[in-house]
Amino acid sequence: MKSAHLFPIRVYYEDTDFTGLVYHANFLRFIERARTEMLRELGFHQGAIHAGENGDALFFVVARMQLEFLKPARMDDLLIVETRPLKVTAATIELEQIVRREADILFTAKVLVAALAGGKPRRLPREMREKLALGAAPHKT
Repeated sequence: MKSAHLFPIRVYYEDTDFTGLVYHANFLRFIERARTEMLRELGFHQGAIHAGENGDALFFVVARMQLEFLKPARMDDLLIVETRPLKVTAATIELEQIVRREADILFTAKVLVAALAGGKPRRLPREMREKLALGAAPHKT
C-alpha cells in the first residue's frame, strides 16, 4: 500500500448530536471502520484473523490515540477517511488517520494498534507486516 487508503463515509442523522453536528465520539467509529476496510483491501479479514484461520487467533487493541478535532462535520456531509501506516513493528501498527470534507481537514488521529492473543502481545502475520510496511513512512529505529 504505497498511498493512503481512502474510505468514504456519509454523515447520517444518527451520527449527529442535538446541534446537528457529528458527535465527537463518532469520529472514532469512522476511523475504526476505515482501519478495518484498509486491512480488508490488503486481503486481511478481521473475522478470519479472530478465528485463527491463518495461524494464531489474533485480535487488535488500540493502545494509544492522539486526536485533534479541528472543524465540525454536519448531517449529509460526504467525508473521506485517509488511513496511512506510519510505522510497523513486530506486534504494533502506528497509523495516521485524517477525516476530510473535500479540502477541509476536520479531524486527525495518530493511532497505535497492538496485536494480542490470549491476552498477550503477539507478532503480526509476516504478510500483514510486509504489506503495511510498503505504505509506512521511513522511520528511525
